[in-house]
Amino acid sequence: MADAAHSEDIKKHVRTYVMVFVSLMALTMVTVAVSYLHLSIGPAITVALIIATIKGSLVASYFMHLISEKKLIFFVLILTVVFFIALMTLPIGHMSDNLTH
Repeated sequence: MADAAHSEDIKKHVRTYVMVFVSLMALTMVTVAVSYLHLSIGPAITVALIIATIKGSLVASYFMHLISEKKLIFFVLILTVVFFIALMTLPIGHMSDNLTH
């Protein structure tokens, strides 16, 4: 009886991984389809980053098993994103200072 429950648990996990894989493949096809829309640079980068964020979240959540982690892990991850955004915006501020002088 325990083997049957274990087998069902494995099937549930495999089904989840297959669904995530199918989602990643679909998002990859969406990325390729969007590349044929010939968007200007700003909207193209925005759409690409949105799709990449969704794909990265799927990979981190399921394949890296972060979906079941404790709150501290999420806090560290959010803190990393905040610092990343801060470091990406620093050159923009520096460039605007150089343009005004």
